[in-house]
Amino acid sequence: MDKSMMGDLGSLPEQDQIRMAAMIDQLQIRDSLRMYNSLVERCFNDCVDTFKHKSLQNQEESCVRRCAEKFMKHSMRVSMRFAELNQGAATQD
Repeated sequence: MDKSMMGDLGSLPEQDQIRMAAMIDQLQIRDSLRMYNSLVERCFNDCVDTFKHKSLQNQEESCVRRCAEKFMKHSMRVSMRFAELNQGAATQD
């Protein structure tokens, strides 16, 4: 886990710091899985039209690829913007 995530937890006993770090790690994993599931569901619903074939058709495959790329670019941009805002808030203290 990133040390910056610990914030003011340094004042807690070591055992509590370890528990908090584990909890934060679990939350990050849960959020990553939630984002992945959202990506899969959205792109599947938008791109897959029929179940006539057991593999994706060319147009479905390219649609899924574009959808995933767009979703990832958007997520990265939101993360970068959040980091910028978080950094700006930290420097104002």
